[in-house]
Amino acid sequence: MNNIIQQIPLIQHTSSSNFFLIAGPCVIENEQMPLEIASTIRDITNKLKIPFIFKASYKKANRSNIQSFTGIGDEKGLEILASIREKLQIPVLTDVHNETEAVTAAKYVDILQIPAFLCRQTELLLAAAQTNKTINVKKGQFISPEAMLFVVEKIRSTGNKNIMLTERGTTFGYQDLIVDFRGVETMKQNQCPVILDVTHSLQQPNQASGVTGGNRLMIETLAKAGIATGFDGIFLETHPHPEQALSDKTTMLPLNELENLLEKLLRIYQAIKN
Repeated sequence: MNNIIQQIPLIQHTSSSNFFLIAGPCVIENEQMPLEIASTIRDITNKLKIPFIFKASYKKANRSNIQSFTGIGDEKGLEILASIREKLQIPVLTDVHNETEAVTAAKYVDILQIPAFLCRQTELLLAAAQTNKTINVKKGQFISPEAMLFVVEKIRSTGNKNIMLTERGTTFGYQDLIVDFRGVETMKQNQCPVILDVTHSLQQPNQASGVTGGNRLMIETLAKAGIATGFDGIFLETHPHPEQALSDKTTMLPLNELENLLEKLLRIYQAIKN
């Protein structure tokens, strides 16, 4: 791995020279499902020697429709994440939405993720950074890659240098997103690992139904482009039965397609790394 990735303690222990993967379901729907998904992904990534970080939201706080599923309860969701972390011995990531959540969630997980819509919230960034956890910040759909410098500076002002930045598309009209692959080089200038969030970049927000749409058929295309253009890691959401998922059902990758996709991405990565 390159020197930038080696800055992140959670993945520097591996001798793998591959890209790393952040993956899991959109949200914790029950107690058993996330453990099964995490176990499956762990087995696949161990086989392929891809460093793996499990992700799942314990709480969804930015739903368009008030009737949308938001979680099974904060404490229960966090306890499930902690249990996965302990049972499978893998790092775990979840998103937080305010300063109190950052402090609470830090007791259960390894990485705190700042959602795209909140990436400029100074007090949230500082509170998360002060937990000394690794911080993954999603680049807002509304800001430039250059502006992420100021996000990084806020976090580093606390002394926390364990920072990752994630591209998840830029607003294109009202109901679509587009990935500008020039941004990877710009954000790498901050000396942080830069990740492509494949599945959220394929969302189609602001639908009349109040439920975000998307196009999962483009997951492979976007992931291949991400590896080819130099992203350090890939972020994607996956579910055994996306059509039955309680959140982001149109953009999650069917779990049984993950291994084949990662094998293809590895071939691209190996071809270009030299």
